Amino acid sequence: MSELSDLHQEVRACPLCILAKSRTHAVPGEGPSDARILFVGEGPGFHEDQQGRPFIGAAGQFLNELLGTIGVRREEVYITNVVKCRPPGNRDPLPDEIQACHPYLERQIALIKPQVIVTLGRFSMEQFIPGAKISRVHGQAFKQGNLVIFPCFHPAAALHQPKYRELIEQDFKQLAKILEQKAAPPAVEEQDDDEPPVQGHQLSLF
Repeated sequence: MSELSDLHQEVRACPLCILAKSRTHAVPGEGPSDARILFVGEGPGFHEDQQGRPFIGAAGQFLNELLGTIGVRREEVYITNVVKCRPPGNRDPLPDEIQACHPYLERQIALIKPQVIVTLGRFSMEQFIPGAKISRVHGQAFKQGNLVIFPCFHPAAALHQPKYRELIEQDFKQLAKILEQKAAPPAVEEQDDDEPPVQGHQLSLF
């Protein structure tokens, strides 16, 4: 077994937070161990909890459509979540639950070594760009070490509020441009005086 497979097994048996008591299945993530793109969502929903796979409900179907628009197959990317077990009633994950799962996410990143991490939703974004507002930074690329962090709205947002659908589709068009470029010099993004600084440098695409 590979190190990533071992990690998946560890997640499936994880007892580290209260979510372990209510889950049907933990959802470690899925995709190739050398994926170029790593998608990080918030947490499993009902269908994911039932089957132990990420993004297989309506939001997952929309994500598949979005990938298709940029010529990427789901089988080419790795998909996981900030928390690996479903919060009851699909509530927001609690800070201690996120903290308990964070080492798993760190290890996934270290093993997969993606070029781009696409964060889906504000809880995912917060892990990489703390203090930022998703409404302000979505669709922009930020350089952090060897990684490019690309925050997007969660696909589920488009299912509940149609106005987000066009925004997410536009973000994926921008993601396609980022994937095409091999390298770009980082440029520090200007910050509002009343907003905490974004950690990382925004990439110049042109």
